Amino acid sequence: MLVRYVIIGSGIASLSAAEAIRQRDSTGRITIISEESHDFYSRPGLAYYLRRDIPEKQLFIRSAKEIRELALERIHSQAIHIEAKQHQVQLENGQIVPYDRLLLATGALASSPSFTGNHLRGILKLDGLDDTHQLISRARKAKRAIVVGGGITALELAEGLHARGVKVAYLLRGDRYWSDVLNEEESKIVMDRLKHEGIDLRIKTQVEEAIGSRGEIQSVRTNQNEILPTQLLAVAIGVKPRIDLAQRSGLATKRGILVTPYLQTSARDIFAAGDCAEILDPQTGKSQQDILWPIALAQGRIAGANMTGEELVYKKEIPFNVTMLAGLKVAIIGQIGGGSQNDDLVSVSRGESETWRLLPKTILVESLDQINRIRLAFGEKSLQGALVMGDQRWVRVLKKLILHQVDVSAIRGALTNNLHQILPRLEQKLNEWEHRNKT
Repeated sequence: MLVRYVIIGSGIASLSAAEAIRQRDSTGRITIISEESHDFYSRPGLAYYLRRDIPEKQLFIRSAKEIRELALERIHSQAIHIEAKQHQVQLENGQIVPYDRLLLATGALASSPSFTGNHLRGILKLDGLDDTHQLISRARKAKRAIVVGGGITALELAEGLHARGVKVAYLLRGDRYWSDVLNEEESKIVMDRLKHEGIDLRIKTQVEEAIGSRGEIQSVRTNQNEILPTQLLAVAIGVKPRIDLAQRSGLATKRGILVTPYLQTSARDIFAAGDCAEILDPQTGKSQQDILWPIALAQGRIAGANMTGEELVYKKEIPFNVTMLAGLKVAIIGQIGGGSQNDDLVSVSRGESETWRLLPKTILVESLDQINRIRLAFGEKSLQGALVMGDQRWVRVLKKLILHQVDVSAIRGALTNNLHQILPRLEQKLNEWEHRNKT
């Protein structure tokens, strides 16, 4: 019997699900419903495109031949309601799409600013490729830009617009950059490098009002009673999972769409994966938001396989990301919180995990030098988190130690701040663990 698979969304969770389905079912009908008309592309790559590091064609993560081989049917429209009992999806264009198995991979959208004048043209975000096109188009004419937000995306916007010749003022509501993940020294390194690049970084500053003429932004008024002229205001104050469709359709939701370890929702034959899904983290005992490309990819694969009849359990991965902050490569693994709540974000930002903000009862060890730094968070028996800034040679070892919760209690009692001594001993512990666990 021909099985009808329907996937709502066009991100990496959608693509990996379609590939997992096609690997197991060569004849099933796979329909992708998406508001975007573009082929599958790398959302993390948008920052590199904005910064001129890569051309647009490098964003697309599968060749035209690979997409054709998946034999997908594409519908460019918005899904507005799901009739779970009837197994059908109603679209904005009036079309009714029947399904046997349905996947919600609706992702997350940037949070909207609440200041007066937030409707003006020229107030932009970095959610997708269309947004990036708008940013690039406006940057060609803009002399000045203002960026608001405290996470990875805001910094990417500031650097990207600066790289396109726009004079950028970067406003932080708090007193330092990304304070819920980075500590004071790490924030200072990033902020000093941004200033050195020529970005006008302002702390304890927020937009009170956007001022425009004929619908176009012309300036902003800040809480410091300054009027800053601008032709572009880029906002990145966090993202929120897109759960409106699930809520309207009666599915169980909290902050995201609630799913079982099999990535099934509260309705039979409906699955959810990626940024919109909410699943229990066995390590913390809580549901955490992970707006991370690798996690969305992994969830999509599991959901796609289970849509074909398999019963694979999704095991939540240790949140991990490698990003560029002010030209420095930074790897963040597990629970490594900076210790304070970042007021610049109303939710988790794209490329971030809430788990990073957690700092359990730990011994903290940090050093190396002013740029190449490692910060470790040790629990009672194992390493809980790590932040590696600059030189990345220890990332593999630290990630494996955290992932497998390798017992390092034998060296925990003798910890010092001399990482040149600690790191080789941690590597030795990992080697011993791998030797014992060879299969």
